[in-house]
Amino acid sequence: MALEDLQHNFLTGRVEDLVRWARRASVWPATFGLACCAIEMMAAGAADYDLARFGMEVFRNSPRQADLMIVAGRVSQKMAPVLRQVYDQMMEPKWVISMGVCASTGGLFNNYAIVQGVDQIVPVDVYAPGCPPSPETLMHAILTLHEQIRTGEILQRRREGRPTHLQPDAWTPDVPVTVRVGTPK
Repeated sequence: MALEDLQHNFLTGRVEDLVRWARRASVWPATFGLACCAIEMMAAGAADYDLARFGMEVFRNSPRQADLMIVAGRVSQKMAPVLRQVYDQMMEPKWVISMGVCASTGGLFNNYAIVQGVDQIVPVDVYAPGCPPSPETLMHAILTLHEQIRTGEILQRRREGRPTHLQPDAWTPDVPVTVRVGTPK
């Protein structure tokens, strides 16, 4: 059977697009809840919000099985090396969502015991603002990360050694992508 005899009833595509789709559809988060934001993260995985529709129904307890770290809550100076160790044990490619104002900037804990931004420890891909952010905000951050995975910008920028928050040929903010507060559309 020659190619001319085939009817146009099959799909073609690039392997790279298929790999991006598979990565986006099977992001497995690691549990790293540190404070009150962890309660909202657990609520996002419950029946009302149902992260299972995004392929994330199981929060992994082993960093070797996870490729997304959701840092939910304030990070103390004692916890920072543990956070880095868990991040280093995760498989590549790996992503980080900073959930809440305490994880993103230290929040109201402006003292020597709290890390003033988790981006000092690990590279952050998406910030979810709020104190604590609602499950809808976390889901919007996850959808923002899914879009970045689908387009392949994150891996391309990491390979080139550019910061993960800079976009080529566009106005570039000084901070990574921050999702808006509210219900995702």
